[in-house]
Amino acid sequence: MTALVRDPIPLPARPGRRPPAAGAASLALRPLLDPPRRAARVIAVFPSALYLETRGGPEPRVLAVVTCDAVRLPNAVVVAAERREQPFRSVREGDEATVGDGRVEAGALCVRVRRWWDPTPVLGPIQPAALARGVAVLEDAFVAAGMAGGGLAGHPDPLALAECCAAGDLAGAVEAAERIVGLGPGLTPSGDDILCGLLVSLRLVGGAVAAPAVRAGKTSRTPRGAFGTVPESGTAVWLADWLGAAVTADAGTRTTALAATLLHCAAEGGAGGEIAAVLRCVAGHEPPSAAVRRLLAIGHTSGTDLAWGVLAGCRATLALASPGRRPAEHTA
Repeated sequence: MTALVRDPIPLPARPGRRPPAAGAASLALRPLLDPPRRAARVIAVFPSALYLETRGGPEPRVLAVVTCDAVRLPNAVVVAAERREQPFRSVREGDEATVGDGRVEAGALCVRVRRWWDPTPVLGPIQPAALARGVAVLEDAFVAAGMAGGGLAGHPDPLALAECCAAGDLAGAVEAAERIVGLGPGLTPSGDDILCGLLVSLRLVGGAVAAPAVRAGKTSRTPRGAFGTVPESGTAVWLADWLGAAVTADAGTRTTALAATLLHCAAEGGAGGEIAAVLRCVAGHEPPSAAVRRLLAIGHTSGTDLAWGVLAGCRATLALASPGRRPAEHTA
């Protein structure tokens, strides 16, 4: 994913207001930004980001406006200002806002979308042997960066979730995943961060590994009882489909508004900047050290939790890509 905020185009100011700032919006936000304006509310403000929640409507319900040096979330509009410039100093939590018609307005802040960026990185086809090398490189990079246990260290369910995914045990994975939705404190609880990393890596890395076989017509459509068939896109993507549906079904009532939106984005492959960079390392497109450090630096434990999920998803994809592996049989 390439940042697309460069040389913002100045727009005329409306009477009594500052000129609109130019922003680059995630394609995941088109359902919010293309339609006519709707009411929203500022739910959190930080030096490098503010979060707005729309009233009603489908996901994504939460939109982030972030500085160009902030964490690049998959639901973000990026403005051409750095944190030190304090672009959100006039906005307060609880302020009324509007979103739509290509604009975001909150308090005295007005951002006009001038460009779009894709939160879903294209990794290209990856052979299983190359994935094995990439996963080993990533594991070493996390160890070298001093990756700790994360917000759910010692909790049994993340480990159970990883083991079930690697075994293709969808029923067990769904049960473990549903137990950690909303688990932990903060705007993005640790359980949700783990799930976001897992869903994104299963979908994107799984799709990249399956790509050569799909093009060659080597599919694996095998009856799977109550959970349907394994699609041509591969078992890892099949897992991502079902897990994503399970954890987003009632996320709006089980976790924070921001975390629920990020789960919906992850279920669709929306990775954001820091995770996308790490996945490109797994695919062999860039060295891992800088990308791993940026990911682990997110929040108090969010970076570590996201990294844990990404690594679990990559390991599961590698295990499921091994010859002769099939999802475990489960029926309702």
